[in-house]
Amino acid sequence: MIFESHAHYDDEAFNEDRDELIARMQKSGIGQIVNVCSDLPSLVTTLGLAERYPFIYAAVGIHPSDSGALTEASFDKVKQASFHKKAVAIGEIGLDYHWPEPDHETQKKWFIRQLLLSKERNLPVIIHSREAAKDTLDLMKEHHAGSTGGIIHCYSYSKETARDFLDMGYSFGIGGVVTFPNAKKLKEAVEYIPLERIVVETDCPYMAPVPHRGKRNSSLYLPYIIEAIAEIKKTDTKTVEEQTASNAKRIFRLEENEYGQSGESHEYH
Repeated sequence: MIFESHAHYDDEAFNEDRDELIARMQKSGIGQIVNVCSDLPSLVTTLGLAERYPFIYAAVGIHPSDSGALTEASFDKVKQASFHKKAVAIGEIGLDYHWPEPDHETQKKWFIRQLLLSKERNLPVIIHSREAAKDTLDLMKEHHAGSTGGIIHCYSYSKETARDFLDMGYSFGIGGVVTFPNAKKLKEAVEYIPLERIVVETDCPYMAPVPHRGKRNSSLYLPYIIEAIAEIKKTDTKTVEEQTASNAKRIFRLEENEYGQSGESHEYH
């Protein structure tokens, strides 16, 4: 069974057919899904999905692009969410310098606070880093983020930078971009990174792989990503599927139960 390490099924893009689509997952070979928060409202919707579906887990955190909305009071909601029994990571958190807002200092402040929360809660992190490799690495090293481990989501840097993250004990989320014909830098990085440190992700509804590029993405397209990784690694798709699932279960500490927890209700407001 394939392990989807990064999805956003609470996104409005799924409003019309969310339940129908999620109901197809396990019959289609998708064993487990981590739904990842991005802003304050998604804390509630993500945990709601995790409560409803036994095979969906939650990553709780605030995306750097939404960090400008954080206050001390609202950050307490993130911390509260991290105590939910199906919260398996703090994420997605990090730095995104592609857009001018929020300013870099605001992003850094809340990145650090969430790194410290991950240590306090002993949870891995899901790192979003865009056009901010040096600052991301510097803050992670300064605040000992290697102690919790985690995933560099939607990895987009060079294989040289990958070495630094590998040295810190991190794994790498590889998604639809690896199927793009012009993704030379990423393919070189995937060739370099050991398969034992790779997980597969869609970031759905975004970043659909070829041949669905430009359309709404979903976990049902993960086999295209697995096939691309297998080709780069010169191995078979079953090996990639099994190893990446094993890697994700280890990172999120779900090794004991193949299909996850019972999905018993645990209300969060």
